Amino acid sequence: MKPTPSNPARIDGTIPQPLNGDPATLAVDRALGELRRGRVLRVEAPAQAGVLRQVVAAAETLRDSVLRSLRGLASGEPVLAVTAERATALGVASPAGLAQCLSLPANLGAAQVALLAGAPATEGAAALAASLPRRDADAAQLAAIALARHAGLLPAAVCVMPAAPVVLDTVLGVTAADVARFELPLATDLERVSDAQVPLEGIEDSELVVFRDSRNATEHLAVILGHPDLSQPVRVRMHSSCLTGDLLGSLRCDCGDQLQRAVQQLSGPGGGVLLYLSQEGRGIGLASKLRAYRLQDAGLDTLDANHHLGFQADERSFDMAAHMLRALGVPRIRLLTSNPHKVSALREAGIDVVEQEPLHGRVNPHNARYLRIKEERAGHVPRDPAKRP
Repeated sequence: MKPTPSNPARIDGTIPQPLNGDPATLAVDRALGELRRGRVLRVEAPAQAGVLRQVVAAAETLRDSVLRSLRGLASGEPVLAVTAERATALGVASPAGLAQCLSLPANLGAAQVALLAGAPATEGAAALAASLPRRDADAAQLAAIALARHAGLLPAAVCVMPAAPVVLDTVLGVTAADVARFELPLATDLERVSDAQVPLEGIEDSELVVFRDSRNATEHLAVILGHPDLSQPVRVRMHSSCLTGDLLGSLRCDCGDQLQRAVQQLSGPGGGVLLYLSQEGRGIGLASKLRAYRLQDAGLDTLDANHHLGFQADERSFDMAAHMLRALGVPRIRLLTSNPHKVSALREAGIDVVEQEPLHGRVNPHNARYLRIKEERAGHVPRDPAKRP
């Protein structure tokens, strides 16, 4: 039988891999770039009556011209899809705690949409939301919210059901299944791209290894300090990037101090591994981290500020960290962390965490409340041994 497009076998009988890799991750990677640039997408999801089709744009990068174009495509009013957390902050939560869609009448422009989505964080959003009809988000709209979040934007999207027939040849399409695949990193998505000996202050025997996530080209760093015995549990610190704390010495958190203390501890007898992960702001990104700071200045704590913007308390994933450890030949570890979520996440990903060693940074007047909230509401190991469970 001759090869056909649906059966692209080569002469040797093998089936070649897609030229640009996994089609699902490729579609999502391209879709994220479109959203960051204020362009629209087609999002599809299966439904009982067939297929849900939406044309969507990220609320954060929405322009009035794009909103007008979406209105021209729509079979009804556009809607703003927001997470359950943002709906709660707006006072329009559903009894079932589901993501919500707010109808957008013709008198609302991009500025009002941004207000409803959480940027800027000003008064008036709740009153506006209360005046709008709303309903539960469907599967395509949930995928649109997830795409906005993965693009490093506020997790909110403007969605329209296109009137038929509509020609959208220049609009990139993605499916809910593509988004689900993107959210589950595989070991094959991780590539070790380079390494070198890099002497550090206080420990000259250190090696840096760069890993790249092929889904979105994000790079993560492993710092191997000394010569860990891989036949024994290795001391490991997972540290998410914090530009403000690690580089600028911000006093609003303890990240920079924790990073330095971890390096000092791992550089002792037996060595260890530091994983430096590109997950700024507990996974919400630098821009939204600064928005959260503004909300904290207005009285919200660190968890409620994230919820106010539509995020979960912690948006990070540690699956790629587990893949990095296995790539380094480190299946059993002693984890330096006060965060029990990191321990459970690694264990669920197949890493044997034999011990948790609490790691604390210094307290100062600017971060004392933040650190207290992490202990009281996020379950971090308390500094006072007498308060530990």
